[in-house]
Amino acid sequence: MMKLIRGLHHFQSSVFLSHKTLFERLAQGQTPDALFITCSDSRISPSLLTQTKPGDLFILRNAGNIIPPHPACGCEACGGEAATIEFAVVALGVRDIIVCGHSHCGAVKGLMNPASLSALPATSAWLKHAEAVRRNVLENYPGLDEAQALNVAIQENVLAQLENLRSHPCVAERLAAGTLNLHGWLYHFETGRVFVYQPDEGQFLPLSDAGLEVLPGIVFNEDSSI
Repeated sequence: MMKLIRGLHHFQSSVFLSHKTLFERLAQGQTPDALFITCSDSRISPSLLTQTKPGDLFILRNAGNIIPPHPACGCEACGGEAATIEFAVVALGVRDIIVCGHSHCGAVKGLMNPASLSALPATSAWLKHAEAVRRNVLENYPGLDEAQALNVAIQENVLAQLENLRSHPCVAERLAAGTLNLHGWLYHFETGRVFVYQPDEGQFLPLSDAGLEVLPGIVFNEDSSI
């Protein structure tokens, strides 16, 4: 806690004052550029990764960057993720949604090894939203060792969440209208590199190669890797 308190004092005495105009403007409202959905993992910082300032990103974080699909019953009370997506898309008018997974994801590792979650019942229940990812990897990618299976599962999880996003009415409406874009990213801790899903190629490509224009799509190439 002392480390956090010292950081808070530094922010108030130095950082805030040097950006006082920005924070005064933000007090009047927000117009973020994108909704950034990522894992709660402490090793990833969306603002640091994208070099953005306060007000630039509307951020949604949870274990495994999971977006439960919109319930078929049409019930609107379907959780904090749905509410956050709806607010970002409808109220704030974001034009881009990024789902960013990352290497060495503990949530996806737990998903692939359910027995390891025996002491974490809430986590186990949450990860059931991504059970299709585990089945997909086990059924369609036989013969992989544990590290390879995790790598594939991390990638498949990003693609699965992009599909789940499309089930939310506000997202589907704006995709149909051409006013919203979905992006799948993977962040590699060891190298700092970001890989972007390219549906035309059926794989994740380095951002430097893929550029910035990414369209939603679900085709997977088992040779792709991070």
